[in-house]
Amino acid sequence: MTEENISIEDVKASNGEAHLDVPPHANGLSEHRRSEPESTAQKVKRFVLANLLVILTVSAVIVGVLIGLGVRNAGLSRTQIIYFGFPGELLIRLLKMIIIPLVVCSLVSGAASIDPKALGKLGGWAMLFFLVTTLIASAIGVIMAFIIHPGSSDGKMSQLNAQDDSSVPEAKDVIDSFLDLIRNIFPSNLVAAAFQSYATGYKFVKNDTNSSVLLEKVPVGTDVDGMNILGLIVFAMAFGVALRKLGEEGVILMKFFNSFNEATMVLVSWIMWYAPLGIMFLVAAKIVEMEDVSLLFTSLGKYIACCVIGHAIHGLLVLPLIYFIITRKNPYTFLLGLVTALATAFGTSSSSATLPLMMKCVEENNGVSKHISRFILPIGATVNMDGAACFQCVAAVFIAQLNGIPLNFVQVITILVTATASSVGAAGIPAGGVLTLAIILESVGLPTNDLSLILAVDWLVDRTCTVINVEGDAYGAGLLQYLVDRHPNKNEEEELDKIRVEEDDATPKPEIRPLIEKQGNFEPEEAAGPKPCEKESVM
Repeated sequence: MTEENISIEDVKASNGEAHLDVPPHANGLSEHRRSEPESTAQKVKRFVLANLLVILTVSAVIVGVLIGLGVRNAGLSRTQIIYFGFPGELLIRLLKMIIIPLVVCSLVSGAASIDPKALGKLGGWAMLFFLVTTLIASAIGVIMAFIIHPGSSDGKMSQLNAQDDSSVPEAKDVIDSFLDLIRNIFPSNLVAAAFQSYATGYKFVKNDTNSSVLLEKVPVGTDVDGMNILGLIVFAMAFGVALRKLGEEGVILMKFFNSFNEATMVLVSWIMWYAPLGIMFLVAAKIVEMEDVSLLFTSLGKYIACCVIGHAIHGLLVLPLIYFIITRKNPYTFLLGLVTALATAFGTSSSSATLPLMMKCVEENNGVSKHISRFILPIGATVNMDGAACFQCVAAVFIAQLNGIPLNFVQVITILVTATASSVGAAGIPAGGVLTLAIILESVGLPTNDLSLILAVDWLVDRTCTVINVEGDAYGAGLLQYLVDRHPNKNEEEELDKIRVEEDDATPKPEIRPLIEKQGNFEPEEAAGPKPCEKESVM
């Protein structure tokens, strides 16, 4: 060991690192400086630097609201508003650009790194958590709607209801909606799934029966614009499991996806520093677009309050309570680590676009391993829609009250179940929940023409929906991490440790030696150094 230590010192000296011995008085001076208490200004500076991105993101939302309220008085034209919101549009484009490589690579590497049995357990626990929380959110929405009674109005909504309803989605049969969901799980073209999804339309065909001509409504499948993220997720998970089954033959491809994933996260870290500016202009432009704020809030104030209060109860009480009961940890400390991602969710109104930042926050601030976060968060961004389920239930009861239609117990249960099921297929994009709201209304026989009222305030309600959606995903990742760490059998943890060891062992050590030889300027025999096990013993 003595000769080896001497050789290491010689190597350090040859690399210009011989000045490691510090005089005793210098050590004493440094210890004395470290022992001095920090001043208040130093503490504030350290806190600001440690939380700079969080402060900038939250400030961007507040400043965006103020700028929007100020610019509203300038009377901008529609074209000028589009130009004004360009920095925000740029943020959305950057985040959407990163979604497909992030989701596909993270799920392939995540599914390939976990044993199929452990994968099934993790997926089962995650789906159970998502199902339970979505049902609770739906129940909160129905209860709040019956308590606040947002559909009671004194005719103030007639002006709003007269607006253009061209953006109201076409009503579809319930069976066709769920068949579309299953079809999208198995896309026929993976390339097309990156920008198109399957949707059923209708055409009327003449049907001659018994000398009478009848028009039959026939479902016709079409491809519509919009990423089929659900199909990509299913394919990526299946492909990852297949890679693990290959064994050593699949290691090269697993390394490729792992490297691709890490490079993508580096891009995400760069985009995060642009996020505050983009969020500020997104919020400001949306406020400038509003036509009559006073009419909107006086007529639909109860509906907005009902949705926001329901989301607040679910996000600040229910989800933290579930996390605390299972983990016995402070849920609000966990929540503080998500502030940047939650503010981004509020600004972008898209859970899919917030996914890259959510991964970064969960891993760096809350200690969730990459294997857990990059496996479960893409799934949660697609199937876990707590906020959307709550809002859809409120909207369904609101429309029923608005039209004076009483709801019986069976219809209420139908709304709960349909909202929970249809939220799985809700697109993780702005206004994605409104597209599935028509399914709920059709299931209980409610008119869909009042969806224009929902769209009038969807810009605000959808933002709180997205915040709750991504918060539920993050808590799900935190709970899975706890189960992996504390499970009595430690099966999942062993599998995760095993893949880490496999990745380390599979890394070819000799590839970096030429660089070391060139940098250190010593002989090849010395460059070879100790074996990996000997190097670990020295460290």
